[in-house]
Amino acid sequence: MDRFDAMQAFARVVETGSFTKAAATLHMSKTTVTQLVQQLEARLRVRLLNRTTRKVNVTADGAAYYERVVRLLVDLDDAETSVSSASMAPRGRLRVDVPSPLARLLLIPALPEFFARYPDIQLTLGVSDRVVDIISENVDCVVRGGEITDQSLVARHVGDLQLGIYAARSYLQRFGMPEHPRELEEGKHKTVGFLWTRTGMTLPYAMHRGEERMEAQGRPQLIVDDGNAYLAAGLVGLGILWLPQYMAEPHLASGELLALFDDWQMPPMPMYLAFPPNRHVSAKVRVFIDWITELMSERAPVVE
Repeated sequence: MDRFDAMQAFARVVETGSFTKAAATLHMSKTTVTQLVQQLEARLRVRLLNRTTRKVNVTADGAAYYERVVRLLVDLDDAETSVSSASMAPRGRLRVDVPSPLARLLLIPALPEFFARYPDIQLTLGVSDRVVDIISENVDCVVRGGEITDQSLVARHVGDLQLGIYAARSYLQRFGMPEHPRELEEGKHKTVGFLWTRTGMTLPYAMHRGEERMEAQGRPQLIVDDGNAYLAAGLVGLGILWLPQYMAEPHLASGELLALFDDWQMPPMPMYLAFPPNRHVSAKVRVFIDWITELMSERAPVVE
């Protein structure tokens, strides 16, 4: 039995709650993972996991052992990285998940510079607005808008997106220019709704002008769950949009969109990079975190 492989297999089973998912993330067969954990239990002479046909639960002894195993694996990886980092550039496969508009408008245009710095990294970029399971889907890190509520993840605040309210010229020609945000909640105006997959709901946006404060989400005729589709719906005049500034800028410049309610302010949307706390932050992940932090500081700096 390779003790390192066995400990790594055990840790991943605990993190994913499944032998099948652990095997997939480790690129091993389920049989191999099962045998490694069984051999580890035999060596330690203690049961680490309780198995049923439906799920796997860690025992009290297993939980205590897991905490020590994670620290040991991190220390071992750190030792190897410190020895090799001076002579070896970050390399290997890196899987990151990001919102689709952020990928299309900010990340992908900047990737040539990233690959020029780190030519030995192979990046798999998941582009969606859905919430991924970082552990079970073997994702190294995610970039997401809004507060990270999952307490099992480490989250780093990397930027703040300035928000505004916009409408297409074709929409305003049909419905007229609203003079106050409350008109979005009543009367003839329509909005495009964005369905947040974390909550399964459309959420209101807080706004203020001096001492006047309100929340508005409008009356959507169309609701979508993808940022690019949301923007496309607004551009064809299906309703008024709440957009991050970076998404609106090119369409303001072309005259496709017009800004509404310039005298109203909205709190910025925080952007976070999140990763599992018990997975070692390897060199390739570390340089990506530093690069995305640098990129966001240029395009959407954190509001102090």
